[in-house]
Amino acid sequence: MKLETRWLGRINYEEALKLQEALVAGRIHGTEQDVLLLLEHEPVYTIGRTPDQSSLRDAAHLPYPVVQINRGGQATFHGPGQLVGYPILDLTPRGQDLHRYLRDLEGVLIELLALYGVQAGRREGLTGVWVGPRKIASIGVGVRHWVSMHGFALNVCGDLTPFNEITPCGIAGVEMTNLERESGKAVDVRSVADCVAGLFAERFGREPSE
Repeated sequence: MKLETRWLGRINYEEALKLQEALVAGRIHGTEQDVLLLLEHEPVYTIGRTPDQSSLRDAAHLPYPVVQINRGGQATFHGPGQLVGYPILDLTPRGQDLHRYLRDLEGVLIELLALYGVQAGRREGLTGVWVGPRKIASIGVGVRHWVSMHGFALNVCGDLTPFNEITPCGIAGVEMTNLERESGKAVDVRSVADCVAGLFAERFGREPSE
């Protein structure tokens, strides 16, 4: 299956969401192919459509805007220094298996981190990628007619303090980390995006039976 990758640079959340909506609609109707959007966001907090908003803590006093979206999961932060990936994929030929899809997303990021000498893994019962007790990547997806949207956020470099204003992913006491801290090397989002694009194409840009 052909997979296109687009690097969008740094854009605001609403602009990226509008693009996702258009691509999902096109994928459902067969006018778009599978695509992976890679980007950075201007600072923003997001939360899934859930009655429990407690992970935002005091939403009225957060330093950046809050956007409620149609993905699973509790509150998280997006901002400069974080690589965000939005795969718009038709999951029908991939078995319509959302659990498998989430594990595949985690697998790509675990492979990516290994390339930088960082041993990462999963934690039972939790979605995302961890380095020991520290969380380095969050995952939250939405699906329409088995076409995926939203995706992953990998902390690459930069300021992690905005996470301190919320309960990230609703996990009390969680410590967030990034690739630069764990690898001890200077890294930039664009070079990491190029690596992710290659790994993603290997895993998702082929026929599921291969």
